[in-house]
Amino acid sequence: MAGTLLIGSRRYSSWSLRGWLAVKLAKLDVEEKVIALKGGGKTTEIHALSPNKLVPYLQHDGANVWESLAICEYCAEYEPTLWPQDRVVRAHARSISAQMHAGFRPIRQNCPMDVERVPAPLAEISEDLAKDIVLLSETLKGALLRSGTATPYLFGGSLTVADCMYAPVAIRIHTYQLDVDPVVKTWVHTLLAHPLMQEWYALANVEPVEWRLSYEDK
Repeated sequence: MAGTLLIGSRRYSSWSLRGWLAVKLAKLDVEEKVIALKGGGKTTEIHALSPNKLVPYLQHDGANVWESLAICEYCAEYEPTLWPQDRVVRAHARSISAQMHAGFRPIRQNCPMDVERVPAPLAEISEDLAKDIVLLSETLKGALLRSGTATPYLFGGSLTVADCMYAPVAIRIHTYQLDVDPVVKTWVHTLLAHPLMQEWYALANVEPVEWRLSYEDK
């Protein structure tokens, strides 16, 4: 093995999913180490292992990389197709990837990722959340229709960093049945059917029962 990828419980760790997808797409030779998340910032075991005290954290061939978007950028050095080849399209992809990294707080706060949760709409949607869902739908639709015709993934026929960054959002759209454009719903269906997403779900489903959190813990 050329390195290690430290991630949190696959059932809940949205940021881990982003880094994990990029590492898999880049075919980096790493050992995966999973730490059970305790929720509420109580997973102190991570503090001694990760520079920013968070997951994911990649150690690979002498490089130490933390923060999901930085891991994605690192992986793109090994697999350049993780960014669109056209400069202008690549700028679009980078922009929405950074937008995801820094934004959509109402969605992340009100719709925690849980890959085993039974899909059901939220009982109540606040004004802030409703606005965030509209912005999310417009952002994803803009990428999918950039060429004039809807593409399977955000910037074409294969996964890019943008899909990695928005993959946990696809899970949230599905789980909480968020009201997004039909083009976006098709992307969600396509992305969740991707073999790597299916692998993530399968690995999450076999994690120890004692790793499960109550919703009050998250």
